[in-house]
Amino acid sequence: MTKYGHLAAIVSPVPHSPVPKRSLDCCDPSELLREHYRSIKERKEEAVDILRRIYPAEEVEAEIEALRLSVEAEIAEEGSIGEYSLPGKLRKALSSVAVRRGLVAGILCQVAQQFVGINTVMYYSPTIVQLAGFASNSTALALSLITSGLNALGSIVSIYFVDRAGRRRLLLLSLIGIVTCLALLSGVFFGVTKHSPAVSKEETQLFGNYTCPAFNPTSGMEWTCMDCMRATSECGFCAHGGNKLLPGACLRSDSTVRDACHANHREWYTRGCPSNFGWLALVALGAYIVSYSPGMGTVPWIVNSEIYPLRYRGLCGGLAAVANWVSNLIVTQTFLSLTEALGTAPTFLLFCGISAVAFVFIFLLVPETKGLSFEEVEKMLESNDYKAWRGARTQESKDHNT
Repeated sequence: MTKYGHLAAIVSPVPHSPVPKRSLDCCDPSELLREHYRSIKERKEEAVDILRRIYPAEEVEAEIEALRLSVEAEIAEEGSIGEYSLPGKLRKALSSVAVRRGLVAGILCQVAQQFVGINTVMYYSPTIVQLAGFASNSTALALSLITSGLNALGSIVSIYFVDRAGRRRLLLLSLIGIVTCLALLSGVFFGVTKHSPAVSKEETQLFGNYTCPAFNPTSGMEWTCMDCMRATSECGFCAHGGNKLLPGACLRSDSTVRDACHANHREWYTRGCPSNFGWLALVALGAYIVSYSPGMGTVPWIVNSEIYPLRYRGLCGGLAAVANWVSNLIVTQTFLSLTEALGTAPTFLLFCGISAVAFVFIFLLVPETKGLSFEEVEKMLESNDYKAWRGARTQESKDHNT
């Protein structure tokens, strides 16, 4: 447990009420340190009384002394860091092996959070639903709202499991689910492409001069719905009136043509194509959100709040946040371009591959911080025999034996 809990008890306004040990983790570290220091010096008797409720009597004095030394050292070093400019602070931070290893883990988690494709799924979920073969905009929007609800539900679930399963385990389990779901989504879209309805010359000619400019039925070319979607001109697919899987018409895409298609009781597609297994894409999409939220959705932020030494926490946390938003920008700006250049299925397969790579790097570089104080995390990161996949207790035991 972090030592902030001990000091939370010291500064508690209700001296006879026990305080959870991590109850002040969310507070500003520098302000907390100053308050801790004043409390230890000015309210020692109250601190002793409260700490006796937490520790055996013979450990209280030793614990207070350890806290006093730790806080004074933090304040002194924090004061010296404040004398540097931002580049100076960064150089000083990077001179510490614990900070370097913490930054690698923290930034890796934040970049991976974006490059597994979550924001493309959230921002473009109506488009993805249409790509799965659901033509109606209102239906696509309604189904996309379900994904937002699942995201919120998954975040609530993480509150329960993060201190039980551990941060590292949740990240890895989350990535296993993400890789599986993205592979399934890719497979669905490959299937949609392969079984896309044909474009019929007769069906297209029913709409007169509304034919897609890139489609020339007199030349004998054979197109499918997906060919129509990928045409250089803006074209859409008007499905067969009796059965949407039968050959339909490839037409110019504008409101007049769309209304003409609907007037004949047909469905109008501009993103995806009719399919019998588009529902499977929705299942995979929902499972992806459920896999993402409890792990990759919340844990990177928790890891970044725990893995840096307190004196560098603000600087390192800021760097990790910048990495997160830059990654967000890259992914959201390239998603639609990728789907147009590669196709929907290869794009999801690309995200699947990135997620698999993220799993390997997180396994190798992100340690478990569950149940460790900030001092213990720093000591673990400074260890000469540090390996992220080993537990901190295992590394301490190994260092002690050597």
